[in-house]
Amino acid sequence: MLQVRDLQRPGLSPVSFDLNDGECIAVQGPSGSGKSLLLRAIADLDPNQGEVRLNGDAREGMTGPAWRRRVIYVPAESGWWSDRVGEHFADWERAIPLLQALFLPAEARDWPVQRLSTGERQRMALARALVLQPRVLLLDEPTSGLDSEAAAAVEQLIGERLHDGAGVLWVTHDAAQARRIAKRCLSVENGRVHATIL
Repeated sequence: MLQVRDLQRPGLSPVSFDLNDGECIAVQGPSGSGKSLLLRAIADLDPNQGEVRLNGDAREGMTGPAWRRRVIYVPAESGWWSDRVGEHFADWERAIPLLQALFLPAEARDWPVQRLSTGERQRMALARALVLQPRVLLLDEPTSGLDSEAAAAVEQLIGERLHDGAGVLWVTHDAAQARRIAKRCLSVENGRVHATIL
């Protein structure tokens, strides 16, 4: 379980909620309302205040990289630090089934990153995160650049991780998608967060 208590940062008012194992919570709100700020604060990527725990372990009790291996933030546009796709994966063989589920070929390992389309980069970044088997996924519009078939593949793959006990916060502007993936929603407006039932 992810426990968030009085989490706040500039642009985000204090927020408290629990994310249970095997649960997906949709995060919705207008552009610029603070959805990404919320996810980045949970991942401890920006200065913030409040208490965040994973299965009782305090975020402050571990290094930032150790926390972010367990609680992974996948932005809408992920960073790429090497020229070749495969250089971004610690274990390419473990990634192959994930790539295949997302309609990406195994030979993409040798592709230059510049060859990837926006949608391919989104799916590749998701696979890169899933290989690490995090307990919590913080997904920032993971299907925004995808067609309906690829978006459905992402939903199915994340559904499998939920079945295995992972927790997911999923930012989406698609109300129908929010109802498919989640039963609860965090609505964000002007940096204020409140919970609703879908």
